[in-house]
Amino acid sequence: MKYNVNAVGREIPEYIEGFGELVPFKGVDAIKPEKKKAGAKLRMRVQQEKKIIETLEEAIKKSGLKDGMTISFHHHMRNGDAVVNMVLDTIAKMGIKDITLAPSSLGTCHEPVIGHIKSGVVTGIQSSGLRSPLGDEISKGILKKPVVIRSHGGRARAVEDGELHIDVTFLAAPSCDEMGNMNGRTGKSACGSLGYAKVDAQYADYVIAVTDNLVSFPNLPASIDQTMVDAVVVVESIGDPKKIVSGAVRETKNPRDLLIAKNAFDAMIHSGYFKDGFVYQTGAGGASLAVTKYLKEEMIKQGIKASLGIGGITGPLVDLHEQGLMDALFDTQSFDLDAARSIAVNPKHYEISASFYANPNTPGPAVNNLDFVMLGALEIDTDFNVNVMTKSNGVINEAVGGHQDTAVGAKMSVILAPLMRARIPIIVDKVTTVCTPGEAVDVICTDYGIVVNPRRQDLIDRFTKAGLNLKTIHEMKELAEKLTGKPEAIEFTDEIVGIVEYRDGSIIDVIKKIKE
Repeated sequence: MKYNVNAVGREIPEYIEGFGELVPFKGVDAIKPEKKKAGAKLRMRVQQEKKIIETLEEAIKKSGLKDGMTISFHHHMRNGDAVVNMVLDTIAKMGIKDITLAPSSLGTCHEPVIGHIKSGVVTGIQSSGLRSPLGDEISKGILKKPVVIRSHGGRARAVEDGELHIDVTFLAAPSCDEMGNMNGRTGKSACGSLGYAKVDAQYADYVIAVTDNLVSFPNLPASIDQTMVDAVVVVESIGDPKKIVSGAVRETKNPRDLLIAKNAFDAMIHSGYFKDGFVYQTGAGGASLAVTKYLKEEMIKQGIKASLGIGGITGPLVDLHEQGLMDALFDTQSFDLDAARSIAVNPKHYEISASFYANPNTPGPAVNNLDFVMLGALEIDTDFNVNVMTKSNGVINEAVGGHQDTAVGAKMSVILAPLMRARIPIIVDKVTTVCTPGEAVDVICTDYGIVVNPRRQDLIDRFTKAGLNLKTIHEMKELAEKLTGKPEAIEFTDEIVGIVEYRDGSIIDVIKKIKE
């Protein structure tokens, strides 16, 4: 097998069976789009033909799904999702095999997918995330073709440019009418935004709405409208409401998280970007939420207001909006009950597609508006490359999500991470899997201080002047190893079980099978 070395020093095969030729990652914004957008198959509904189909099996038959095709799902149901397993069970009973499963993400509730891989129903997976136990099994090499990992923006790009063609998409619809007008705002399985479903609905050849809440026509406002939906199937339940969205997000009292958050907050305040009209994104982790709490207090103190909150929306961002401290919200995914409620009542809490959010091949993805983004990490190396996909033992167990997209889009990308987890250092010589390139990472905030990428001398100067606790990446790595010891290197075989794309479609890394 011939290899090319990419821009982050990883050896990338020229060709992989089941995937084709691989273009190595050449650097941020190095590859410019040349193609035109792809499109869905044209379909015509015969006048008065009913869209409601009695069973999932009948809908699948009507879709024309055959061996070797690709199906997709959205992950707004999170760990409460029942639709992926329901559909795969039905497909298996129908004798359909060799399916590529291409959801926006997969969670722990999708353990039954393992059985469908072993039986040959599923032979390929393309997704943003894979959690245990499915990730564990794929790391062992049970999948016929390597799993393809894409960021949220990268997935939207792949669908829109035809790299990922979806034959049939099954969209969990918390609220849907007889014509397929659907939203996630109401119903027992309400999840808020349907941002990841929007791209699939627009570009799939056949769209099946799966709902447990059929409402009177017209169901408005419609996140996805009737012009994109071919069939509607009513089932007893599309998911477990207790696992779809969490309740009010609780503040962390973990001293380590608070130290990390305080360092991130200090970096933001002294960055030069903390001023009226700033744009902000954060996650739902304890440290991230603590940053938002500190930020709110400082905004009130200084009389500063943000223009926009972006991404997966949480209660604390809703609070900023409703308190008049943040003008608007761009929501691809509502993380909690406060966000799901807000999107239904606040006109400036705006539902956006994954393409609007982060597709690099558009004139203006929302991530390019970011001043600040707070991001996590499983590992960071001395070149500032970040791993958010594989655990310290090399096993696939997380998600790239919007990490690549927001890191490069923001004026200041901030990685929040403890210096060690379970006596394992987070800052290492080389990460196990490169997911986000170091050139897109600006600041690392740990519980032992702040590290700034040498590319950002402007931030180093500002933080030094402010008296912040700065360390170099090598000083931080040495401190971690002094506290934990140096971990033993993981041994891998030559078998490739995963391909990690950069958001432009080039290959930033491959994941190999662990030597047992």
